[in-house]
Amino acid sequence: MENIEEFDKLKTKVLKYILYKKRTESEIKQKFSSENIPELEEVIEYLKEAGYINDEEYIERSIQEFINLKNLSVKEVGYKLLSKGIKKADLENYVSNHKEKLIEYELNSAKNIIIKKQSKMEENEIRDILRKKGYVEEIINLAFKETIEE
Repeated sequence: MENIEEFDKLKTKVLKYILYKKRTESEIKQKFSSENIPELEEVIEYLKEAGYINDEEYIERSIQEFINLKNLSVKEVGYKLLSKGIKKADLENYVSNHKEKLIEYELNSAKNIIIKKQSKMEENEIRDILRKKGYVEEIINLAFKETIEE
């Protein structure tokens, strides 16, 4: 009986952590690893089955937030998600399934950066900034072309 109570306590503790802010499986493991809890894997599996932990949904939600709020390259988005513990295979799968949407987002992000920096910087300086942020040359060229045409 005590074991079931401990499992429920741990489940509640992890659930509170997840409900405060959506987390990846890796973030949960990292947060509770110092507490040396043998049942942690079981709790994580239980919460995954219940739909509280879902790294694919986390990727979808995070990318949608980036699209709505930030001007990032797809490479920067990938780095941010990998740093949260998202598996590279899951990320690559998402990118390949949403390639057109992500290219459009990256192009719009590059155009926004160009428009923002145009009055203060030379074109080659802006190109360097975009390259450092992970934008590919094809997107940079297209963004400049479309910005000039507008």
